[in-house]
Amino acid sequence: MKFLLFSSFAHLVLDRDPTRVSGGAELQMGLLARALAQRGHDVALLGADEGQPDGRVLDGVRTRTGGRFDTGGLGDTLRALVRVARVFSAERPEWVVIMGAGTWVWLLWLLKLRFGGALAFIAASDVDVDGGYRRMFPARGWLYELALRRVDRVIAMSEYQRAGFTKRGLRPGFYRNLLLDAAGGESPKDVDFLWVASAQPLKQPGLFLDLAAQLPERRFVMICPLKQDRAFWERTRARAAALPNVEFHPLVPYHTVQMFFHRARVFVNTSDYEGFPNTFLQAGLGRAALLSLRVDPDGMIAREGAGVCAQGEPAVFYAAAGRMLDEAAALAGMQARCAEYVAARHGTAANVDAFLDALKP
Repeated sequence: MKFLLFSSFAHLVLDRDPTRVSGGAELQMGLLARALAQRGHDVALLGADEGQPDGRVLDGVRTRTGGRFDTGGLGDTLRALVRVARVFSAERPEWVVIMGAGTWVWLLWLLKLRFGGALAFIAASDVDVDGGYRRMFPARGWLYELALRRVDRVIAMSEYQRAGFTKRGLRPGFYRNLLLDAAGGESPKDVDFLWVASAQPLKQPGLFLDLAAQLPERRFVMICPLKQDRAFWERTRARAAALPNVEFHPLVPYHTVQMFFHRARVFVNTSDYEGFPNTFLQAGLGRAALLSLRVDPDGMIAREGAGVCAQGEPAVFYAAAGRMLDEAAALAGMQARCAEYVAARHGTAANVDAFLDALKP
């Protein structure tokens, strides 16, 4: 089949010499593009223009540029729409794939009507299916939900998302997140707490730094690349620099970040909401336990015993952090169960099969 995957910075996943990284949806789209190309499909990845050459082939994937559609600005979007339409006209894909809610779901649906092919939408976050996106962005959300009822396939990546689509009267396909290469191998567990996310208020990096201040004898590593809000990122970096037990990294490429998960005893998530975080999978590959303030996709942390979810209670979160490292045997069990869960549920081959099955009539 011929695919066009639409994702702002997924090409960075395939680039061995990146100058930046991006988020979880982009990571999953890059991994999916590579996996489909390895199966012999014709795959193009349409990304935002940051000065990279158009038409490079990375890991068997053709990378196309579509303007600055990543900014969300009206002018940038309109200019990008012209460039994206040209790519549609040149590529003529059988399937266009987009992950995550936004106005571009509606715009890609319009382009599909003009150029043909089919459009598949993959949920990136729980707010994509439970109405949260429209509550946060009423106008964009209205356009997104208008298109959602008209795309050719909707695909969930968790049971929560599948139930949300079904409640809307949609018939979702289903597959689970793909795994990033587990480069790094066995490493000494010399990092007590690891936090990895882009600098966004919804990720709440300040709570991780609060934890570091409460446990000065423990070693913390924060990997926090700039997203778009430079002022927020600068404040986060400055606060981390003031804590002697925090090691701050502004950029770690996708193909080397796994080594930090191999070194970590506990991976920490402080987000308000997520879908199924890629970082939970990376924690499993690195045999790290999970400590989450709120996010527990499909209840896997509690059900599998892979760590602790504080159910949004900061006091429980802080208390659990100290207790986890004080109880070595219990921590080892959490680390092992996290690894076992990821190995059993998230193998790439089976989930690419499931993705392709979801596109069948």
